[in-house]
Amino acid sequence: MMERFDIYDKDRQLTGRTAERGQALEADEYRLIVHVSLMNSQNQLLIQKRQPHKPAWPGFWDISVGSGALAGETSQAAAAREAFEELGLALELSEVAPCFRVKFPNGFADEYIIHQDVDLTRLHLQTAEVQAVKWASYDEVMVMVDQGTFFPYQEPMLALNLSIFEEGR
Repeated sequence: MMERFDIYDKDRQLTGRTAERGQALEADEYRLIVHVSLMNSQNQLLIQKRQPHKPAWPGFWDISVGSGALAGETSQAAAAREAFEELGLALELSEVAPCFRVKFPNGFADEYIIHQDVDLTRLHLQTAEVQAVKWASYDEVMVMVDQGTFFPYQEPMLALNLSIFEEGR
């Protein structure tokens, strides 16, 4: 079954329409994606390595979790679902607001930064999407960005996410 997502207008209001994953949107249509950045008590970011067979950005390192919200799903529900699907990590986010939101061409991204120590050996990776996970320092992430081995987020989003990360250092 093909995944469907809600279509929003420029003011982030639901339009009542949906689209299939991969479907191009019109200039005035937007979708919702979520990112979860997990930080431990040593101020390290949990990053994941994308599988080499993924059609988009194969083998790149990425933030902890990210995906599109499904039709009818809240931002919090999408973030919690993806954390469980990709990492096997149950997060209760129903009362958690995103740390910040980013508008990008044809979309809105809700960014969650969760401070939680996670034992990597207890995670159950979604092998279809996630090749590996590790904790990385701010400096290690920045080296990967410079080397072009980290997912190429829009500069303002990545800069804000990493500045919040750096504040915890």
